[in-house]
Amino acid sequence: MERIDTKIWHLNPSALDMRLINQAAAIIKRGGLVAFPTETVYGLGANGLDGKAVADIYRAKGRPSDNPLILHVADTNMVRELSKNLPPKATLLMKKFWPGPLTLVVPRASHIPREVTGGLATVAVRMPHHPVALALIKASGVPIAAPSANKSGRPSPTNAEHVKLDLQGCIDAILDGGPAGLGLESTVLDLTGAAPVILRPGGVTYEQLLEALGDVTIDPSALGERLSKDKAPRSPGMKYKHYAPAAPLILFEGEPEKVKAAIVERAEELLKGGKRVGILATEEHAQDYPPDSKILKIGSRKNPAGVAAMLFKRLREFDQLQVDVILTEGFETKGIGLAVMNRLRRAAGERIEC
Repeated sequence: MERIDTKIWHLNPSALDMRLINQAAAIIKRGGLVAFPTETVYGLGANGLDGKAVADIYRAKGRPSDNPLILHVADTNMVRELSKNLPPKATLLMKKFWPGPLTLVVPRASHIPREVTGGLATVAVRMPHHPVALALIKASGVPIAAPSANKSGRPSPTNAEHVKLDLQGCIDAILDGGPAGLGLESTVLDLTGAAPVILRPGGVTYEQLLEALGDVTIDPSALGERLSKDKAPRSPGMKYKHYAPAAPLILFEGEPEKVKAAIVERAEELLKGGKRVGILATEEHAQDYPPDSKILKIGSRKNPAGVAAMLFKRLREFDQLQVDVILTEGFETKGIGLAVMNRLRRAAGERIEC
């Protein structure tokens, strides 16, 4: 792609400068690309009803064209224009969890471009819980198609600097609204089958959805399995390798003490071989790893939400440290831990059961 002069505008989420919001909305209206903050991660937005603009998202990211996108809306009326035969459970979930980190997969309306849906008969929709995102959607007057604002396969961006590193010169503007809060993408829930299915775990947990609906299943891909090459993904994050740092990542799963021992053994072996070793460590175990390693703390096992918020930031910091390999502890798959493990399993080149 030809290099673009990317504008970077700084916004205070609690006192929005509508002049800058309107300038960004004008870019969306004319078919351009704008990165913006949400409560999950930063998104790369385009007019979701303009197939050419949406295609430019794929080009800027280097994203496979069969990987569907999420349409971001500012109110529930927009959803009713995007879906035919909206399932009753969608209305219940929108009332309970929106705005918030829950994406609903529903039957699509015929006017939605193929570039958004990856050729599927469904569309994914979400109302973000962030003042900058909502203001941009309202000012644009259209649903905004937006995957994470990073190069495809890389760790998702949780601040504007991450977006700048990956996409400056490839997009029209970046709205810098400070760090994202949750740090992981939204939960994607498919409502088009007999029972709701989690396609990607995220900020709204399996336990919360089960309480609200009484019947929820988890797609095997959400637990780390990869789709076959000939199968179309029904959601972002299902088929391709995602969230990966530059160095190979090895994920150790199992009982925490056994995981710690296995990481120590592998790290010492790699260090003896002259490798620069990074270790993504919990606060409980960080002091036990070889001091010659590059150890980054991700938080405490007692605070899984804190771990989730730090995950992508830490993975990107290992790129700056230029390590040769990253060893990481695994986590329980309860609550937000399921989303953390989904991201780590997608990023890992190797998984070790301890």
